[in-house]
Amino acid sequence: MMYRCGWGGKEGQESVLVVEITREGFEWALRHACLSHYEHGLHADRATWKRWLRRAPDRVQWDPERDLRLQPLPYRSLQLGLTGEAAHLYADEWIVSIADVTPLARTVHAHVRDGELDLARQLLPRERPYPVDDEALAHLYRRAGTTVEMTSP
Repeated sequence: MMYRCGWGGKEGQESVLVVEITREGFEWALRHACLSHYEHGLHADRATWKRWLRRAPDRVQWDPERDLRLQPLPYRSLQLGLTGEAAHLYADEWIVSIADVTPLARTVHAHVRDGELDLARQLLPRERPYPVDDEALAHLYRRAGTTVEMTSP
């Protein structure tokens, strides 16, 4: 995810933070989220989806994940955008800790820029599957014959 802010180099995005939230908060957000786009077969119809989207306290989109060279990987990551009630709960109740990892992001980027991908990978947090039951995600994806894998650091 560090590459999305230009490794801490984009204007207005010079700081890279790790925000740890409660599992309960994250799962509340998943249960109350609406997919950011209409998907035939998942939603009853466009009108129903639009009503749900207007009322939902957060939105989900599935973004292509990328490797250190920004090449697409064969899976997607969940991107969660909070508004209204979800944003207030996030700020007031869910946050456990906040850490500034800007120096780490810049060091990783330097290694990537220099072609030292193994060194860059060693500095990144280990990702592992995030255990969540299918019921919590069922309203957020419909892909016949595929599974959704979420990772957490």
